[in-house]
Amino acid sequence: MTIQNISVLGGGAWGTALALTAARAGRDVTLWEHDPGNAANLEGKRESRYLPGVKLDDSIKVTRALAEATRAEAILLVVPAQVMRSVVQALAQTMRDGTPLIACAKGIEHGTQKFMTEIIVECAPNAVPAILSGPSFAADVARGLPTAVTLAAPDAETAAALSQAIGSATFRPYHSTDLRGVELGGATKNVLAIAAGIVAGRELGASAAAALITRGFAELARFGKAYGARIETMMGLSGLGDLILTCSTPQSRNFSFGVALGKGEALEQAAHGKLAEGAFTAPVLLEMARAKNVEMPIGAAVAEVLAKQMSVDEAIATLLARPIRAE
Repeated sequence: MTIQNISVLGGGAWGTALALTAARAGRDVTLWEHDPGNAANLEGKRESRYLPGVKLDDSIKVTRALAEATRAEAILLVVPAQVMRSVVQALAQTMRDGTPLIACAKGIEHGTQKFMTEIIVECAPNAVPAILSGPSFAADVARGLPTAVTLAAPDAETAAALSQAIGSATFRPYHSTDLRGVELGGATKNVLAIAAGIVAGRELGASAAAALITRGFAELARFGKAYGARIETMMGLSGLGDLILTCSTPQSRNFSFGVALGKGEALEQAAHGKLAEGAFTAPVLLEMARAKNVEMPIGAAVAEVLAKQMSVDEAIATLLARPIRAE
């Protein structure tokens, strides 16, 4: 399977970065953007207002016509998790049967508790669901800095073809058939990154940060096992790798959100106008963990802080008061 024509849906920072890396791989790229102001920026200034200073390759075509984007041989869905359903429903009206739809959002849908590939299967049953996730920041990818991620599809041949289509010397998508593991790791680590940010904002020290990440990974692995993920996926780029990156730098919106909370900022102001997907995922994650009797004390503490059921100090005290037991 050879894929030459690729569409990217979403002209934000991550969508722009993926459009650039696909163009570097020699593909014919169409970038769809629904927001008229950002679309004008992409066409006129050749840059996204969400990624200033990074020029769009001249070969990338910008469009606001969704029907034009559906002509591609593969489509990257770079939209927030909570609007994934509406975008896929719109796509399903005009796309060709058998087109791979690659979800690039890291989250779980509110209300339905569905992962992104489940939404694709439900709303576009004739498409091929896939997921792209891993330790990556849009600015790094856009500038061509070395990055490795995981791309999963239902069969090895499709996964390999999609990875080859967007891979380059500096962007390495390792392929997998474990869709659930790849998307589960991406969603869960966002919640844990908020906790890591709180630790940093409260200045609890590097030892506390290391403990938080390690015990957070144990929660991620338990949750993954309960929902059918492979342990090797949890140990890989889209699990442990993404967790380490997201929990260790202010470049992560979820980590920065947690830092603001740790410093005492109110919930309403802490995000500073940026999307912190973990804030949407936390309550759903907690519901799903309880449904499978999975113990996730860090995830639960984050969810309760975000629901204003517990203060940051109360959450820290609760975690530190847990019984000491075998690891």
